[in-house]
Formats: sequence, structure tokens, C-alpha cells
Amino acid sequence: MSPDPNRAVLVTGASGGIGRAIARRFAAAGDRVAVHYASRKTDAEATLAALEGSGHVLVQGDIADPATAESVVAQAVTGLGALDVLVNNSAAITPHPLPETSYADWQAAWQRIIGVNVIGAANLSHCAARHMIERGAAGRIVNIGSRGAYRGEPDMPAYGASKAALHSLGQSLAVSLAPYGIGVASVAPGFTATPRVEARLATDEGDTLRGQSPFGRVGTADEIASAVAYLASPEAVWASGAVLDVNGASHLR
Repeated sequence: MSPDPNRAVLVTGASGGIGRAIARRFAAAGDRVAVHYASRKTDAEATLAALEGSGHVLVQGDIADPATAESVVAQAVTGLGALDVLVNNSAAITPHPLPETSYADWQAAWQRIIGVNVIGAANLSHCAARHMIERGAAGRIVNIGSRGAYRGEPDMPAYGASKAALHSLGQSLAVSLAPYGIGVASVAPGFTATPRVEARLATDEGDTLRGQSPFGRVGTADEIASAVAYLASPEAVWASGAVLDVNGASHLR
């Protein structure tokens, strides 16, 4: 349970997978959640319907657009009455292995992925943090990074680069925002089982993916949500600036 229940929490990219698990975890702790989606409205509504408690809202927008990112935070503040926690979970994922990708497609992939994963998260963080500062209230920002920031993503180099940048953004903001009582940290998951990757896990590739961890399995969305819940909690303020690896010892640094 949350030690400070009934906080107002914005979870981006909460239509399914890790984002949905995070939203459910906060709601189960008594918090009110703004469920963000870009285009998957039906899935986002399913997330909203699955949340315990009341006072939850849907917010929509493509956060790659600066004005829309500002609007997403404003929608959350209006719907929840305030904002105490921001979880930057939204991510663009487009395979673009260099040997097989045209220059035009390469440019498009980099622009989209950096636009959502880095610039979008930075803009949301700015708007959310300014709201917290103006309220004079301590808050939390938790970024969902990736193991790929360290071990590389050969089929999605822009994704790996974006997550490395997100980790660095979180550490910079941790120092900048600490005087205002705002803690900032990141979670770096390894391969995680979600509906989007069920087909891959059902093939021979699944055995390879499970073999990356000495536990012989991949992570679960609930395990990532537990890490986020801890980093967003008041007692985790001294973990501000941390990047927490949650990858089942599949990659050590």
C-alpha cells in the first residue's frame, strides 16, 4: 500500500502492458490515476475500467508534440485536481536495423523515437515539475528506461539511445529538482512479458529470451510496476537520481 494514499498520478502510455500494470498498482494503493493514451482509446478505456477505487480519468495526446505534451499534463491536473507523481512510460518502438533500413526510414525512426521517448518525456517532466513547484508540494517523477541503454539495441539503435538519454535526463532533473522536494529516478527493465510480445515468446526465440536470465524466464509487468511504486514512494526520496535495473540479472553493469 502507498504510505501517502490518494495521490494524483499520471501514467503515460497506459493502454496496456507495463503502463497498465503501473496504473493498476497505484490505483490498488488508493491513488487516483490519469490513464494516458495516444491512439489506443479502447485499450485505455479497458485499463481505466480495471482500476480499483474512484476518481480516475483518461487523458489523450501524442506527446511528441510539445503543445500536446503540455495539454496532457493540464488534462491530468484538471481531471485529478492536482499532480503528485508522473510516470514517463510512453515509448515509440520501431525496428530499424541499419543494414536493412533506407535512409528515409532511418530518419523517420530516429525522429519519432527521440520525439516521444526523450523530448516528450522532457516536456512532460517540465510541465509536471513546474506544477509541483508552484503548489509547493513534494512530488515524484519516475522514468521507464531500458536495459537496452547499456547492452545496446542492434535492431533499434534509436530506442537504445533514447533510453540512455532518458536515464541521463532523470539524473539531471534529480539534482535540479531536489531543492523543491521532487525526487526523480528511473527503472531499467529487461525483456518483459506483455501482450505485444506474446507471439515472440511462443517461438524458439522465446527460449533464447528466457535464457538471458539465470532465472530462466523473462520479467513480468507487475514486477516493473512494483519497482515504480517503490521509487514513487515518500521513503524512496534518497533513491533520487538512481537507475534501478530490473532485469533478472540478465545484464550486469
